[in-house]
Amino acid sequence: MGENRICILDKDGNEKAGAAAAGQVVLAWEGTYEDGDKIVWNMGETNRFYVIRMDDTMDENLVYMTKSQVEFFVPFEEKKLSYNPKSFAGDRHYLTMRPAEEEEIYTYRNLAKNNMDQHGEPGCYPHASANVETRGESVFAARNAIDGVVANLSHGNWPYQSWGINRQDDAELTLEFGKAVDFDKIVLYTRADFPHDNWWERVTFIFSDGTKEVVSLKKSCAPHVIPMEKKGITWLKFGELIKADDPSPFPALTQIEVYGTYQK
Repeated sequence: MGENRICILDKDGNEKAGAAAAGQVVLAWEGTYEDGDKIVWNMGETNRFYVIRMDDTMDENLVYMTKSQVEFFVPFEEKKLSYNPKSFAGDRHYLTMRPAEEEEIYTYRNLAKNNMDQHGEPGCYPHASANVETRGESVFAARNAIDGVVANLSHGNWPYQSWGINRQDDAELTLEFGKAVDFDKIVLYTRADFPHDNWWERVTFIFSDGTKEVVSLKKSCAPHVIPMEKKGITWLKFGELIKADDPSPFPALTQIEVYGTYQK
């Protein structure tokens, strides 16, 4: 296995801080992030699971990396609104990465969580994307539905970011796992900022194996727990969303969780 490395680059590609090691890497640095900065993760081995902490205010991620280098652009201004205001702030920072242990990888857990997800083809899974995000705003991006934040009683800036569908009837979110998973439960936190919000009475899950499941939902601020056994799934789509007959045109998804294990 090669060397793992974390570095902070400015907008011109100059290194502001960096650390490397054969196994666990810890980057503790004194300095401030500036617009255009990016965090670059270099993996000593691709197609492998890593545990990564992107900021000391954020949970660790257990992610599957398919590229040797993954870049994360530090958010500023409008793009920062979907993150904790304390994240990436101040002049002391703590970032870590290490190869995941076997018992971590194959334990039963939420397989959908990834708070370092971003637009594009990141090479970092799980990954969420969608055919619409309300007005292109960061607080309504698909990534918000897998960031681990489940506050759903309002909408807008953190911690109330969500996936917003811009009133689009054919809205669809895709969740990719990077490799095959087995699971037995999906949990949905639908946004519940009533009466501003509407809700979905019926939703459909489409899976990589060609199967489909139609699920009925109720108006609720509590999580919708959906038992559903699937094996060998590499992605799912959440779509065919039928909203309730309510004056509000704004249903939205705060979080999707998928409980199971990766296949060996």
